[in-house]
Amino acid sequence: MRVSSLRSTKCWGAIVLGLALAGGTRLFAKPKVQWKTATVDRGHIAAQVTATGTLSALVTVQVGSQVSGSIVKLYADFNSTVKRGQIIATIDPRQFKATLESARANYAQAKAMLDKDKVVARFAERQFKRQRLLARDGLIAASDLDAAESSAGSSLAQVEAKRANVKQALADLRQAEVNLTLADIVSPTDGTVLSRNVDVGQTVAASLEAPVLFVIAEDLRKMQVDTSVSEADVSRLREGMQATFTVDAFPGKPFKGSIRQIRNAATTVQNVVTYDAVIDVDNSDLRLRPGMTATITFVFARKDDVLRVANSALSFRPSPDLVSALKLETAHGHRSGSDGASGGQALRPVGFAHAGGSGKSDEASDRRTVWVLRNDRPSPVRIKTGTTDGSKTEVVEGSLHAWDLVISDAILPGGFRPAASVRRIVFGRI
Repeated sequence: MRVSSLRSTKCWGAIVLGLALAGGTRLFAKPKVQWKTATVDRGHIAAQVTATGTLSALVTVQVGSQVSGSIVKLYADFNSTVKRGQIIATIDPRQFKATLESARANYAQAKAMLDKDKVVARFAERQFKRQRLLARDGLIAASDLDAAESSAGSSLAQVEAKRANVKQALADLRQAEVNLTLADIVSPTDGTVLSRNVDVGQTVAASLEAPVLFVIAEDLRKMQVDTSVSEADVSRLREGMQATFTVDAFPGKPFKGSIRQIRNAATTVQNVVTYDAVIDVDNSDLRLRPGMTATITFVFARKDDVLRVANSALSFRPSPDLVSALKLETAHGHRSGSDGASGGQALRPVGFAHAGGSGKSDEASDRRTVWVLRNDRPSPVRIKTGTTDGSKTEVVEGSLHAWDLVISDAILPGGFRPAASVRRIVFGRI
């Protein structure tokens, strides 16, 4: 029994040792990595700024009313084409006509009173002259002369007062005439009616402010886009710069325009500062409509036939464990040992933050490191970058060539930890 038990123990020990050796060989083998790559090519790079905006007519006029009353007629509706001076609505004119007649009567009465006072003033003047002659000969008392002089002066003053009354009555008459003409709402410009805000029978109250009755676009063949450009991008724009934009109504159809003005007035919404860049747009075919939302692209730099690398490759950095496991050469020219004993600097490719540091890259903004797959083995290449369009970046300097495969990501065998696997086998934990 004892001999059998001993043989069984040795047998199981041999099995465990064999599994451990076989597993160790497999576990400590260099892991096979799947590389995700992008191809370096040549082509054009267009650096651009994107923004959103709203289409509107180049000139939009709000037509209101300066007088109050009820609408009795409408001569224009939505999308109506109107001419300058054309009557587009009428307010009930009866009240204004009555006011005009009253003003005319008041004016006539004021003129009549003026004529009467002129006659009285002339009589008082003649009476004063006669009294003065009599006083010179001593035929009347001095008090009679003073009374005649006072009466003449009072009559002249009364004439001047009545002249003022006539002017006031004339002003009231002209105001009544103007109010009657204002009962007809006319178009101030040639254009198209965008909106009508009143109906027949509706009362218009213009006591505090002029109510808006119509909105007229002067010429829909010339439009503009008011864009909201962030403060970080506004320095890249300039007047006259070309722009392209799209609208949801015509997906995939680009429209062109040019920057007419970059306004200095800033708009702040939720601590985001933007500026209005006004873009002139030719809408000869009348496909664009006011109020459409536009997505605008401004191209501020363009390079043709340049070497391009994917931006995902610029951001790829192998982990120190991967560098050590694959014995990769770092950007400093060192090669890591099997146990990573070549030093922390050798395991840290350029672009990695120092341990305990700020976490910022030690590369300059235009100096980057990319990893190129050559002969199925990655190696770091230092390059100088230029213009970028957000997805690809120009390569200005560096030993990078067209059709090179640059690494953008690495996929390791899922969750493989050699030390833990060996420990589970040896101590019977599997």
